Amino acid sequence: MHNIVIVGGGAGGLELATRLGDTLGKSGRARITLIDRNRRHFWKPHLHEIAAGSMDLDVHALDYLAQSHWHHFRYRIGEMTSIDRTHRLVHLAPYHDEEGVVVTAARSFPYDTLILAVGSLTNDFGTPGVAEHAIALETPEQADRFHRRLVNAFLRAHAQNGPLGPAQLRVAIVGAGATGVELAAELHNATRDLVSYNLDRIDPEKHTHIHLIEASPRILPALPERISDGAHRMLSKLKVQVHVGARVAEVLPQAVRLSGGETIPAELVVWAAGVKAPEFLTHLDLETNALNQLVVLDTLQTTRDERIFALGDCAAVSWLGHEPRLVPPRAQAAHQQASHLAHQLNRLLEDRPLKAFRYRDFGSLVSLGKYSTVGNLMGNFVGGNLWVEGLFARWMYLSLYKMHEMALHGFWKMALSTVARFISRRTEPHVKLH
Repeated sequence: MHNIVIVGGGAGGLELATRLGDTLGKSGRARITLIDRNRRHFWKPHLHEIAAGSMDLDVHALDYLAQSHWHHFRYRIGEMTSIDRTHRLVHLAPYHDEEGVVVTAARSFPYDTLILAVGSLTNDFGTPGVAEHAIALETPEQADRFHRRLVNAFLRAHAQNGPLGPAQLRVAIVGAGATGVELAAELHNATRDLVSYNLDRIDPEKHTHIHLIEASPRILPALPERISDGAHRMLSKLKVQVHVGARVAEVLPQAVRLSGGETIPAELVVWAAGVKAPEFLTHLDLETNALNQLVVLDTLQTTRDERIFALGDCAAVSWLGHEPRLVPPRAQAAHQQASHLAHQLNRLLEDRPLKAFRYRDFGSLVSLGKYSTVGNLMGNFVGGNLWVEGLFARWMYLSLYKMHEMALHGFWKMALSTVARFISRRTEPHVKLH
């Protein structure tokens, strides 16, 4: 039986495993194996909501074991360390639990076709102090850790007798891409919700400060200027202090120092500036670029091994018709690539030629929490000029997540879980308090 191994259970990898399991796996035409170092999946574009406390990780996370049981693929826990391309084996490191106990020993899995969908990591550009004093939002665990620190900061400030220190209740977000902008807006709402739960010694208008720091001349530099301007205006109304053209030279224990010498006091620092693929990809004897991404052909096959494919943020995919541009690292790109490969691997098993992947830009939407959503629809189809904002844009933004859920669960389960969450939300605090 043909062995298809998918490494990485993010948006693209899990959608692909589910689609292949429901077709090739269910029919017995192939054995589908998904490998991931985590036990559960969470949609990465919503990490800022976990960090702010406006979304509960336990409610929205999906267990890989359950999904594999429902959709006819195998899930194996572990972190890939290397590939034996000669014998077609994926090698995994031993997996330890939180107490350091070995759960699974080092092991290897054979493959006939390998798909790498390991996503991306935050790029700190070698900035001193980032690893020691800043929190990245790469995983649900990191986002949850930031939220716990945020709640503790408010509890500490409310309980202390003396005045607040210069850094207390100040958050510095480094990087004004979509994650940074959306987090700034969510935190504005979350901090006010926190105070409303009898933390009455804190005045959010006076004591809380959110700084958004961007090295480029404008926020959201990868998106059209109109989206950037609209988001900047809304953040200004929320009294988020936006610093553009400001490069961070160092992250200190209680502050961020800019290259111009200015120091911004901050009790909490979030690093959301830039992305790169995991470094281990550069040690697989496959072609990579400066961001550690695997260079692929238009069929999504790696340039040095036709049996190995890559998709999502870890793949450098040429945007056909827009050379030398690459497909941007967005959830919609991973979704399209997973859908494309689900069809193409069926062709591969039938010894039919593979078709080229063509990315379709449906635009970009940036959520500013309950306050607004701004963006453009249809992207390059209409020149990116179909501007949307407000309630309609908010619905379109939410529909992206619902499309992901529908790809994993089907329509009825997605609809029922949405209704159940809506009902349970009415009986819970508006912000997570622990």
